[in-house]
Amino acid sequence: MSEPSRYLVRGEGLHRVFGRGAAEVHAVTDVTVEVHPGELTVVRGPSGSGKTTLLNLLGGLDRPTAGRVLLGDGRVLSELKEQEASRVRRELVGYVFQSFGLVPVLSAAENVEVPLRLLGTPVAERNDRVHAALEQVGLAKHDRQRPYELSGGQQQRVGIARALVTEPQVLIADEPTGQLDSDTAATIMDLLVELTHQRGIAALVSTHDPILIERADRMVALHDGRVVAPTGSGRPTTGAVTTPAG
Repeated sequence: MSEPSRYLVRGEGLHRVFGRGAAEVHAVTDVTVEVHPGELTVVRGPSGSGKTTLLNLLGGLDRPTAGRVLLGDGRVLSELKEQEASRVRRELVGYVFQSFGLVPVLSAAENVEVPLRLLGTPVAERNDRVHAALEQVGLAKHDRQRPYELSGGQQQRVGIARALVTEPQVLIADEPTGQLDSDTAATIMDLLVELTHQRGIAALVSTHDPILIERADRMVALHDGRVVAPTGSGRPTTGAVTTPAG
């Protein structure tokens, strides 16, 4: 048996507390999780279980109250100065949001181009990479259309292309099919799985969708901010990543 691939992101003993005193909320408590290249890790749990908070911590959008987030190269993401952490977010991580997050006045291509502009990528290279990203999600012929001219599924594909255009090592998607009908959601899920395995991306996805949960390589089940054993797995999983039962 081959050795498991080294993680690209690892959260160790993560805690995230919001508010103080009587208003204190423990959104994430003592969570340890690893995200590996070429694997789809799914975070599941009811609303309010801490899924979005955990994704934000692992993606560097938020900092833990306690614990730390490690990168595969040995850096501690949660302890980096903001300028360096921002660089990591731009270069290492791609984000896909439930609400699509597209700029209404920009075309599909212009939306995908935004991260490359922030990185200062030369124009010719930007054009090539935007076209390649849209082609990969099947929207090369829709590059000039604005979000309101696209279906929900097409808008989410633009969001995925935008996340991938910087060639990130880690893809973080927060309920990416939450606003889509079941058929469109299945198509987006197929795309996420294919991209993860084809490109060797470490994908971390929060979802309620049982179909995507079934296709996960690893799974983290959350309840009230803590990792718990998935229903039917029969394995204790407090503070650890689990693999779904076969």
